[in-house]
Amino acid sequence: MLHRLMTRNKKWGWLLFLGLLVAPASAHTVKVSGDVAALFHINPNHNPRAGQPSLAWFALTRRGGQQIPFEQCNCKLAVYPEPHQEGSQPLLEPTLKPVAADQYQGIPGAYITFPKAGNYELELSGTPKAGATFKPFTLSYEVTVQPGGSSAPSNSGGMNMEH
Repeated sequence: MLHRLMTRNKKWGWLLFLGLLVAPASAHTVKVSGDVAALFHINPNHNPRAGQPSLAWFALTRRGGQQIPFEQCNCKLAVYPEPHQEGSQPLLEPTLKPVAADQYQGIPGAYITFPKAGNYELELSGTPKAGATFKPFTLSYEVTVQPGGSSAPSNSGGMNMEH
């Protein structure tokens, strides 16, 4: 049945497939740009705190469900305070590195320390490295940052920076 859904509606069939893979996980956001989908999560549970490092990660997938590893993507992450003007300079440009999160290995991720509570936009863009065949993409995610607390940052959710 899943195969029939995927072949009948090729545009959204792979997104359905990706959704089924992550259904047990909570607090994840999926966006699509061209032939690339990205599952986004920021620790802890999409509730980052000002002044504390939070790991943001992006599981990139091509149409059909094939994962795009960090090594195949010239990925960049920009963080903007909201609201912001189109074309304005980002507040932060965290360095993306390969991370392991949930069942994913070698996906783009970065630690972000938001300076204060409020709303931010994370913009992930990417182009294929030599040998990769996906189309360039840009995806935006809204993040609400809570006031900082006295507790240490959490690294829950099985997220680790790879070496």
